[in-house]
Formats: sequence, C-alpha cells, structure tokens
Amino acid sequence: MTLVISLEKLSKTYKRSWSRQPVPALKDVSLGVAEGEVFGFIGPNGAGKSTTIKILTGAMRQSAGQASLFGVPVDLAEARRGMGYVPENPQLHDFLTPLEILTMGLRLHRVRIENGVGYCMGWLERFELAHVARKTLRTFSKGMLQRTALAHAMAIKPRLLILDEPLSGLDPVGRRDVVDILAEYKQQGGSIFLTSHVLHDVERLADRFGLIHQGELKMLKSPRELADEVQQLTVRSLGSSPVDGMRCESGHRWIGEIPAPQLWQVLRELEIAGHMLIEVKPTLSLEKVFMQVIGQK
Repeated sequence: MTLVISLEKLSKTYKRSWSRQPVPALKDVSLGVAEGEVFGFIGPNGAGKSTTIKILTGAMRQSAGQASLFGVPVDLAEARRGMGYVPENPQLHDFLTPLEILTMGLRLHRVRIENGVGYCMGWLERFELAHVARKTLRTFSKGMLQRTALAHAMAIKPRLLILDEPLSGLDPVGRRDVVDILAEYKQQGGSIFLTSHVLHDVERLADRFGLIHQGELKMLKSPRELADEVQQLTVRSLGSSPVDGMRCESGHRWIGEIPAPQLWQVLRELEIAGHMLIEVKPTLSLEKVFMQVIGQK
C-alpha cells in the first residue's frame, strides 16, 4: 500500500505570552492516508486540524515527530510536487483574473498542456466561473473566490488534494457541485485529505474519518466500521394511523428508533397502515459520534 500522507507521533507546541509553559496544539498524532483514499479530518474549532495542514503544506514546522508526503519529508519542497491545496480563506491576488490564476498555476507546477487557455477555461466552466474568467478577483464574493481556488487546485492535475473547509462560503448549489467534482476525482483514483464542519458531506466523500480533539486523535474509523456499531435505525414515515414503535413528530409525520432486527417487521406494519416511507437511516451518525467524543449532548 502506497501512502500519500504519513504522520508519526506528530506534535506541535506554541509559545504564548500569557503562559510560561508551551501550549500543545498536536499531541503524538499518527495516521496514514493511502493512495486513492479520501480521508476526512474532523474536529471542533481549535482541535488541531489547521495546524496539521500547515505542517503538511510547509507553512509551519512540527515540534516533534515526522510528516511526509509521497514518502518525502514535508521539510523538502519536493514533497509538495503534484499537491493541490485550498485553504479555508484563499488569499488570491485581487488584481488577477481566474484565467490568469489557473494558467499561472500550470506554469508553476510544470503542467504541460497544448492548449492551456482552453484547458483552464474548461475547469472554470466546471466551477461556473467561465463568464467571469477575465474579470479581476477584487469584485468577487467569498464563494466565487473559493471556487476559483478549487478550480486552480484541480487544474494542476494533482496527485493529492489537501482541502481546509473547501465548502466554506458556498451556497447549496455550489456545495453540491463541488462535492460532485470531488467525488469524480475520487473515482478517478485521486487522493484527498479534507477538513469540514459539514459532516454530512464528509460522510458522503470519505473512506475513513479521523476525529481530533484538543490535539489528540480520538477516533480513526471507516463508514463500514461505524455502520457495524449501529444497533438502531431511525425510521420516518407519513401517515394518519399510529404504528407500534413510531411516535408522532408533527402533523402526519412519524418517527421511530427501531432495533435493527425489528426493521422489516416495522416496515411491514407501516405498509399495512398505509404509511408512505420517508427515510431509513442509521441512528448512529458521524455527527452523533462527533458529539459523543467531544463530550456534548
């Protein structure tokens, strides 16, 4: 198995004026991300997610431990060859245009394309930016800047995408489009390391999750492992007659938390009662696990 990201006992401490002791941001974090894998790195604000990404991208040095990309220590610029990176708040030169940003990215990453302008316009079209390809960024909204940064990251033909809150500032349509593009990149064998507070989208994309809290890696699981822990399923339906195990949620909407072995029996009873099934989903979601780990009800 080829690892695109490897962290071994990674630690980072900060010196603060108000404290004599260094403040830990990361504490012995160890994990590996395989080639072709989408890894969701989640946690509350201040947990250590952005610190980890800054170390991976060379913006910060670790205090202890090792970090490497494609087997190359992150201290070396060579490690970031073929890496696309989108920070939470992209700092793009506002006197440039999206087309200039993308064509410049091709040159910097030494990506050889016969028709570079046409190729870049194709990516701008994918991100709904073709109509403003030659307008300067200073007039753009946060969502448009985010899409420009994402288009730049995709245009360089990355082996690895590191995305820090990639859906930040996007409207629901933009969020859906970006998730679809990332899912397509994943299907083509691309590797992604992403952080996001939108846990539903992380569940859709990620092959594994790592949950970090107060600088410590608290959980490392796949969706399958999470599903195997499910003992109950949430069932929602629409109907006028009561059914055992279901309670009225509002109007004619009903909800029940059903033990997994009883699911088919309850579904048959709903059908007999003339209910229309709305959804069946695991009661134990990534959001609930997140709340349990960080100690929130």
